Amino acid sequence: MPESDGRFKAGMPEYLIRHTTFRQMQIFESIVRLRSFTRAAEELFLSQPTVSTQLKKLTNVMDIPLLDQSGKQLKPTKAGEELYRAIRQIFDSLSDLDSRIAGLKGMHQGRLHLAVITTAKYFAPEILGDFSRQYPGIDISLKVCNRERMFERIANNEDDIYILGRPPKKELNLQTYPFAPNPLVVLAARTHPLYSESNISLERLAQEPLISREAGSGIRDTTMRLFHEHGLEVNVRMELGSNEAIKHTVLAGLGVAVLSLHTLSLEGANGPVGMLDVVGFPIERKWYLAHAKDKELSLIAKEFLEFAKESGPVISEKMKKMRDEFAEQHRNMRKAGNKNG
Repeated sequence: MPESDGRFKAGMPEYLIRHTTFRQMQIFESIVRLRSFTRAAEELFLSQPTVSTQLKKLTNVMDIPLLDQSGKQLKPTKAGEELYRAIRQIFDSLSDLDSRIAGLKGMHQGRLHLAVITTAKYFAPEILGDFSRQYPGIDISLKVCNRERMFERIANNEDDIYILGRPPKKELNLQTYPFAPNPLVVLAARTHPLYSESNISLERLAQEPLISREAGSGIRDTTMRLFHEHGLEVNVRMELGSNEAIKHTVLAGLGVAVLSLHTLSLEGANGPVGMLDVVGFPIERKWYLAHAKDKELSLIAKEFLEFAKESGPVISEKMKKMRDEFAEQHRNMRKAGNKNG
């Protein structure tokens, strides 16, 4: 390696500039943040050998070990921690620069980074589609992730705007805006014995096997709290991390589930899985738009924030229409049952 004074020119780290790349920094940042080569490769759409190769090149340039892989969990060395902090500062500066340049360009060019909680994927693309048609020159990055990963992205200041299903932790220092309904409902296959019943009690529902979201899910926490407030034990048969997997499991007759009504957006009230008429449901919740309080939003992010707020009434109307359709179905089933009786 050259003498240290030969590595700098006019205060610039000449050696690092010549022998490292932003891609290598991005890969290292992802590995440290995610504590996994595999997850970093998935996030960056790279093969794991590529990730390993680029990390090796970066390690050779720094001439000191950057990661400690001796234990069960991957973690950075002291040098790796210093490099990670420096990379985060570089990326934060570039993000601020990107926002300022976008402001100079106005709404004709630029980039929007949006991250949404898993269930928001059922309506967020529609908002983005409408926004993109109005501003075709804007490039959009959409990340869909679970609550734990969302908190990581917020802590690392990775995005401009977030969509969350419940108010986030205060320590994350977010400005939040409730903007649309997120009703939680009980789902079952149309062939389920309870599907034709009305005013089903929580006590009766508690007897059914429940297909639940994973621990830490906001939907799961809300569901468990409701049952516990009524002194009821929940019969959890299976835990799954995907709304679609839960719907397929419900359709197979393995149990009932509590999910957002948004999960039925595509199939609507006429799909193979429907909403049960249960006392205490829907559980009324809200969707929240959020951004870091200390982040200076770009003109594009500000415009999208207002655009998304204005979409709230449209989303509300769609949810109301679907609920009305299910209510009409249950009324018709009761009428048919009375005639047959």
